[in-house]
Amino acid sequence: MLEQQAAAAGLALHWPARIPNSRKALAAAEWVRRNQPNAFAEFHHKLFEAHFALGEDIDDQAVIDRHAANAGVDLGALHTALADGSAYAEVDRAERAGRQHGVHGTPAWLLDGRLIAGLQPAPEFQRVAQDALGQQARSERTRR
Repeated sequence: MLEQQAAAAGLALHWPARIPNSRKALAAAEWVRRNQPNAFAEFHHKLFEAHFALGEDIDDQAVIDRHAANAGVDLGALHTALADGSAYAEVDRAERAGRQHGVHGTPAWLLDGRLIAGLQPAPEFQRVAQDALGQQARSERTRR
């Protein structure tokens, strides 16, 4: 289904020959999200593209560094956070928070208090999102 959705959206998707240990890339991304939020969107996009479109090894520090530097991330601070474990601790905290809210895997979204787990067909996800937006609009009207 992911291949079909990527093709429909015009996105390149090339499955890697092996599944990398993405924990370091995830820790780097979470650290950037929390500490250099202006760089996060580009860094996240580039890591996703590196893995799914370019076939790059995202457990390679050089790959992470190249994409981080291109996004404007302070590499010295990032390396310190990876070395001292604080970047990994951020991932652990996020995972604990997710489990407390019923998340047991990815992808997962929380829309209007409803947990959507797993890859959903695009029309179903759009329907749920529209329902959530409609509920939000109704709630705002009743508060006025």
